[in-house]
Amino acid sequence: MMMIHVPRPKNAFNPNRPVSALLKAQMEYLHEAEKRLPLRYHSEIYINAVKTEGEAAKYIRHVTEAIHEAHEDAAAARARVVPKRKRVIEIAAVADEAGERRMRGRSKSKKKGGSRGPKK
Repeated sequence: MMMIHVPRPKNAFNPNRPVSALLKAQMEYLHEAEKRLPLRYHSEIYINAVKTEGEAAKYIRHVTEAIHEAHEDAAAARARVVPKRKRVIEIAAVADEAGERRMRGRSKSKKKGGSRGPKK
């Protein structure tokens, strides 16, 4: 198989270049995601003040890391709170004992001649 050499562009990222429309759209999308995070994860960066690719990259990195950190913290909190489940067999056994006690109480009332209404 023949190798094809693809040159890397030398000006792909220029931190001093003005922000493109694509980067602005990405920052607006991330800003909406940032609003849904708890306040401790919010950045102090005002996205309308971002003018260069370097500033945009800084904002995008900050929000992306905040989203990952918030997700990890939430997963850790869920892992700590999960109560240990009781076995179903134990619950069923308790219910059976209670039912037997009720049945014993009914059989005594029938022997004593308790009435539940007219016999048909």
